[in-house]
Amino acid sequence: MKIKTAEFIVSNSEVDKCPKDQIPEYAFIGRSNVGKSSLINMITNHKNLAKTSGRPGKTQLINHFLINKEWFLVDLPGYGYAKVSKTAKRKFQKFITNYFEKRIQLVSAFVLVDIRHEPQKIDLEFMEYLGVSQVPFSIIFTKADKLKPMAIERNVEAYCKKLLETWEAVPNHFVTSSSKTIGRDEVLQYIQDTNTEIEALR
Repeated sequence: MKIKTAEFIVSNSEVDKCPKDQIPEYAFIGRSNVGKSSLINMITNHKNLAKTSGRPGKTQLINHFLINKEWFLVDLPGYGYAKVSKTAKRKFQKFITNYFEKRIQLVSAFVLVDIRHEPQKIDLEFMEYLGVSQVPFSIIFTKADKLKPMAIERNVEAYCKKLLETWEAVPNHFVTSSSKTIGRDEVLQYIQDTNTEIEALR
């Protein structure tokens, strides 16, 4: 898939105010500081589409971007550590669950995980929540440029082994690096193939 256009549409904290268009939607989410904004900018080939920051917890709203006028990329707030008040955190955690449970346009979520770290409890619990809620998702391992190829393979294998303790099968997953543009084509191909399948069913 070639990204021809990527435009910001709306930010809000209420699912009811999300775009009413009946087009496929893909949501990107992960722990704070996992490299989500950088990944979104890399995937869309736009330097500043999503705002990057050295300060974790920068994204605090549901952000919709229309890609190629065909599908929405949704940038969701990170879960876990973020320098926001407890009240603000409770509020955006609530609208995250509202989004996943009410948004009928959602086709799939992408859960971002830092490939350098061993499986984190908060990530595993969030994936379990998606599974119980029957929300399709893929895992995107970020920051692959920080490791050597053998270490990448070893870490992904260890992660998959951990997942198989509770999952019948390992979820679909991608290895990416925003700075090296690794994984971009694979993620976009997956979205394109999924959109083609959806179109065929209409």
